[in-house]
Amino acid sequence: MKIENIHTLGDLKAAGYKSISIKEELRNNLREKIKSGKPAFEGVHGFEDTVIPELERAILSRHNINLLGLRGQAKTRLARKMTELLDEYIPFVTGSEINDDPFNPISRFSKDIIAAEGDNTPISWLHRSERFYEKLATPDVTVADLIGDIDPIKAANLKLSYADDRVIHFGMIPRANRCIFVINELPDLQARIQVALFNILQEGDIQIRGFKLRMPLDMQFVFTANPEDYTNRGSIVTPLKDRIGSQILTHYPESIKIARTITEQEAKLDQSQTETVYVPSLAKDLLEQISFEARDSEYIDNKSGVSARMSITAYENLLSTAERRALLSGADKTSLRLSDFMGIIPAITGKVELVYEGEQEGAAAVAQSLLGSAIHTFFPAYFPKIEKLEKPDAKTAYTDLIEWFFAESGFELLDDATDEEYSRILNTIVPLEILIKKYQPELVEEDKLFMKEFILWALVENNKLSKDRITKGYQFKDIYGSYISKL
Repeated sequence: MKIENIHTLGDLKAAGYKSISIKEELRNNLREKIKSGKPAFEGVHGFEDTVIPELERAILSRHNINLLGLRGQAKTRLARKMTELLDEYIPFVTGSEINDDPFNPISRFSKDIIAAEGDNTPISWLHRSERFYEKLATPDVTVADLIGDIDPIKAANLKLSYADDRVIHFGMIPRANRCIFVINELPDLQARIQVALFNILQEGDIQIRGFKLRMPLDMQFVFTANPEDYTNRGSIVTPLKDRIGSQILTHYPESIKIARTITEQEAKLDQSQTETVYVPSLAKDLLEQISFEARDSEYIDNKSGVSARMSITAYENLLSTAERRALLSGADKTSLRLSDFMGIIPAITGKVELVYEGEQEGAAAVAQSLLGSAIHTFFPAYFPKIEKLEKPDAKTAYTDLIEWFFAESGFELLDDATDEEYSRILNTIVPLEILIKKYQPELVEEDKLFMKEFILWALVENNKLSKDRITKGYQFKDIYGSYISKL
């Protein structure tokens, strides 16, 4: 059916077009996707075996849906992806405020024009990209915003009384007829506003200031909610929950691999950044591990969650830190350093809720501790575990390295050191090279300097070396030498 040849109701009838509801439309297109083996929610990762099957079942069941989960769990993205399950175009009566189906008009305007024009009624086409409406629930949302109100200006212009339904100005929901309508953060919607949705969801009529219009709106509702909001700011009233067909629980990525895929997909980087900064694979894993550590941290409020957006913005900050250093030194290319991770602290402090809110310095300290925890967690996967207690005079894999620091009194690693200076400093520490050759012999040359710094930070986390922040960098020392210098 070529829509460019269909301009009137008569053309539509001649083409054999049949109207179906939006829920049937979603269901039919999803059935075709499943049959053909194509993913219905492409670009959403980590939900393949959990959330997406439940969402598909809800769509096949023609349910309105509530996505329940913590911040940054792709709830709104899932809702937006549902538009890809709609037909590319649908016809509506030209001029209709509520996208009236030409075969099943529900507004006075469309009924009157079809009665007057018959098969000559003009038809327009609505693309699926225009069939998505979204409203963030806030305490100031009114019934007039969502459903509608009497418009005195319209009544005056048309010389109609307030008893005539043509004086009604439709709100967002009627205007979203035959569309997907999303209400984000549903518990934030005042209870009296939630009550106004009862009839729309169940009986298909709308009530506006005494008018009770039988308008069987054809809509797919998707609600999102955060469990924290049930106690903090509001709740979903029970009768409304009863009218929502399926409630689906979302979750955070369950593995570093999935988390990395999401971050790399969503991070807003330009070509100059990716060409300038080389990022070792271990650095990407460490970045994701910080979010995993945050979700288990005793200092962070787990009920508020740690959004996947934290890793995305932290990754952007991380590359920008290295890029800035390269620009300052006039280098065309650079490799990411572990010390560059200090640049992600602003991305972390703004995204986590501490259990005990205090000074901003407290959040920064927590952010640094999360990096330390991530290093501590990852280190045993690459090198022998560092034991807390060791026998006197017992030689370990790290004895030579620790003795090097005792003999050399440590070194300083400046934030803005050129790549040549950075390489020279780390390459003078021979025991680091020996450790990598022995335990990571397959490591690519580009990742070696990052791995050397990783070993040093891990020894600090295990109290085998000391690391002090100086004005523009870090000073690494033998731990006993550090104690003596403080006396």
